[in-house]
Amino acid sequence: MNRISTLTLAIMVMVISFPAISKEKSPAQAYLDRTLAEEPFRSGLVGALAVKMSGDTIVECGSLRKLIPASNTKLITTGLAIRGLGKDYRLSTALGYSGNVSDGVLRGDLYIIGGGDPTLASSDPGSLPADSLFSCWKSMLASRGIRRIDGRVIGDGRYLDGPIELDSWAYNDLGTYYGTGCNGLIYSRNILKVNVAPGNAEGSPVRVSNFRPNLTWLEFRNNSVTSAPGTGDELYLFNTDLAPVSELRGSYALDEGQDTEEFSHKFGPLACSCAFTDYLGKHGVKVDGEPSYIDSYGKIVSIDRSGRGLGRPEGAARSVPDLHIIGDTESMTVREIARIINSRSDNLYAETLLRILSKERTGSASYDSCKVVIMRELASLRVDTSTGVRMVDGSGLSRHDNISPDFFCRFLRSMYLDSGCFWDYLSTINRPGAPGMRSSLAGKPEAVRSRIRMKSGSMDGVLCYSGYVMPVSDKKEDVIVFSIMTNNCPDAEAQVKAFVNELIYLIANEN
Repeated sequence: MNRISTLTLAIMVMVISFPAISKEKSPAQAYLDRTLAEEPFRSGLVGALAVKMSGDTIVECGSLRKLIPASNTKLITTGLAIRGLGKDYRLSTALGYSGNVSDGVLRGDLYIIGGGDPTLASSDPGSLPADSLFSCWKSMLASRGIRRIDGRVIGDGRYLDGPIELDSWAYNDLGTYYGTGCNGLIYSRNILKVNVAPGNAEGSPVRVSNFRPNLTWLEFRNNSVTSAPGTGDELYLFNTDLAPVSELRGSYALDEGQDTEEFSHKFGPLACSCAFTDYLGKHGVKVDGEPSYIDSYGKIVSIDRSGRGLGRPEGAARSVPDLHIIGDTESMTVREIARIINSRSDNLYAETLLRILSKERTGSASYDSCKVVIMRELASLRVDTSTGVRMVDGSGLSRHDNISPDFFCRFLRSMYLDSGCFWDYLSTINRPGAPGMRSSLAGKPEAVRSRIRMKSGSMDGVLCYSGYVMPVSDKKEDVIVFSIMTNNCPDAEAQVKAFVNELIYLIANEN
């Protein structure tokens, strides 16, 4: 190919990717250009694009750069889930048993069969509190005449296969409340609450107490120290689903006072089994065996008789088709779950929806399958995946996610054009000032703020916002899609946020 034809092709590709900016700069573009000449943006990485549905480009800078999107990734996950699963799709949790029932006694084991519901006993609006949930399950047992179980209650999370976490998540994120992994049976968001307080002096152990839930079988080691006043809260819990051991590391400042930390544990199926076994015992249904769960090899593991630690893996668990199913309970809808994801930026819920979509499409929820399904679903939405996207999880917790502003705008544009699901999707995305986005565009006119729907994404050195600006008119061509992404600006969070807020405001004034 000669030089002239190569240049012509390059220009054509640019036009297809995004239209050229008009010769007269928009106020937003002028502001962007001025700001990028200053620190911390001059030495950091910034990509931005804002485009009207008509094709007019309002702002552009480095829009083809693939950057770390953090939780902006959830915009893609929730869009694909609503479109691929359907807004009214629900996840179920079933009860089934092995053996037989005679004279009011279940002579076998009771299985809690997870179906991937991340909201189970979560306390989120629309989900049943634990006591109400367990009351429903107890009624199911009563309907079969079961008044005693001579076996065990077994938590079964096999529905979502593969490791519960992605191997590229940061090590110190895995034990945080936002870093919990998911299998098929999640209980109360797999959260472990712990009261913490500084020790008596610098260098002394941080005081920990009042674990909720009280997972007596989980060995908790405290290797944290009290640090100098002003050094803040740097506590991290390290754990894995390979063993029931957690270790608290890091530091907690002498002037922090008592607080409640939320960590995660990796044993949702066992925590659910324990809680339901206790509930049954308090409500007249005796369970002879110890609470149990099914490990990643399909073996049953029970709490040992002392209640401290776990026993050795026993025989293979029954397959679900071999069980007698008693009944099930259902989650809230996918649209309602997606609303929580984009409001609270919930990593666990986002990962679960992605893995459920993969399970429906391929029969596997492993992350290898998820990556394939993401590309297929984007292609079915007619979003070109040949450039601008590398997406390895559903939440954006991995720094191996790399997505360009151009790709976000192309995705958001395609979602807008999908009339069958767009308005349900848009209803899951927050306005500035809403919960989870209280400080965004603070002080700007409400008439402007009310027209913006966007998702934030942040981690150390990363701040991104992507979304829609709905027009004052009802003209579809005036709808704006935008994505503003900043990376490698770790020490100027307030300055970066002020810049992004001002740029979004100026973009919104263009329609």
